[in-house]
Amino acid sequence: MSDIEREVRAVAERARDAAAELAPLGRAVKDAALAALADALVKRSDEITAANAEDVERAREAGTGPAMIDRLTLTPRRIEDIADAVRAVAELPDPVGEAVRGYVLPNGLDVRQIRVPLGVIGIVYEGRPNVTADAAALCLKSGNAALLRGSSSAYSSNTALIGVLRDALEGTGVPVDAIQMVPGRTRESSKALMRAHGLVDVLIPRGGRSLIQAVVRDSTVPVIETGEGLCHVYVDADADLGKAVDIAVNAKAQRCSVCNSAETLLVHEAAAEEFLARLLPALAEAGVTVHGDERVLEIAAARDTGATVVPATEEDWATEYLAMDLSVRVVPHIDEAIAHIRRYSTRHTEAIVTDSLKASRYFVSRVDSAAVMVNASTRFTDGGEFGFGAEIGISTQKLHARGPMGLTEMTSTKYVVTGDGHVR
Repeated sequence: MSDIEREVRAVAERARDAAAELAPLGRAVKDAALAALADALVKRSDEITAANAEDVERAREAGTGPAMIDRLTLTPRRIEDIADAVRAVAELPDPVGEAVRGYVLPNGLDVRQIRVPLGVIGIVYEGRPNVTADAAALCLKSGNAALLRGSSSAYSSNTALIGVLRDALEGTGVPVDAIQMVPGRTRESSKALMRAHGLVDVLIPRGGRSLIQAVVRDSTVPVIETGEGLCHVYVDADADLGKAVDIAVNAKAQRCSVCNSAETLLVHEAAAEEFLARLLPALAEAGVTVHGDERVLEIAAARDTGATVVPATEEDWATEYLAMDLSVRVVPHIDEAIAHIRRYSTRHTEAIVTDSLKASRYFVSRVDSAAVMVNASTRFTDGGEFGFGAEIGISTQKLHARGPMGLTEMTSTKYVVTGDGHVR
């Protein structure tokens, strides 16, 4: 066993002890601790921004693009927003102890299924240091110990943030080791976390496809896959074309760099000519490049839409652009749209735009994704938008959570069976 693996396992062992202390704590203790975290973030914002400046300078020297630098940068205003997000978590209902179901058996045994924390949650994430505080707060509220492994690009920021959070836990009744940073800056430390089976209960990767797949491939700890979103919008023959234009533009362009933005638009051939004549100028105004099939290219060539339209390749249908690009295909019927989605989707979010109840029911029953929208943008797949208040990520798998993961999805259950001298 290497030195870094020993260090990681030692941190995980402390987290396991902390999780056992944290699990039975009541809401009042946890909420007071969250308030202390929020206050400490604001009070020590100068310290945090100074550490963040080191990361930003290194990123600039490495030639990192302006968009990524913006995601990395912390300002006093952004730290106040992070603190507000922590306070918002404190206001959410506590799922721990909630009764899922209960009944009395014919023999008199009382059976209750209640929510309990998962235990130790390891979170591996890229870029944005705000995830450090968000993840720590969500884990604490749901009674879980957090092992946080951010990217090396935000190492100084994460070190400062976790130091502030741990200091704030002193005297709150919540064990300090409920929030810990995974030691090390290399992939070896990430892999050591992935191999900590028996100490870490679940890993949640947050980031791009390569990170998620690396964690899924290398981990012996159970993994909840989150984030990767190759989302589709299908415009049916019976769609209201005005609504369809608004939904398609919003799904692609409202914020293109997130997992719930649309990457592929499928259009029924009966609606294609009129719909694309309206849509292409709107996409051009939003700055979107269209990767179109032959029919889309024909329609674009026949009209002065102002849109940038290039031929779509096979690779386009499988690409999560996370940029102002949209692949567009005309399909002969709804079954072809569903077949396309089945082939290329990452099972995140798909949408249908139609005024046909029959078509919407058909689509919903046959598309197997975490969220299916009817006459609404894919951008609504989000914990906050769903009314959860916050989320740790969006799960694209089926066990144990699917879709936006709020506090409830960060719990498991156990059965409490009460008898009166019962024997079998």
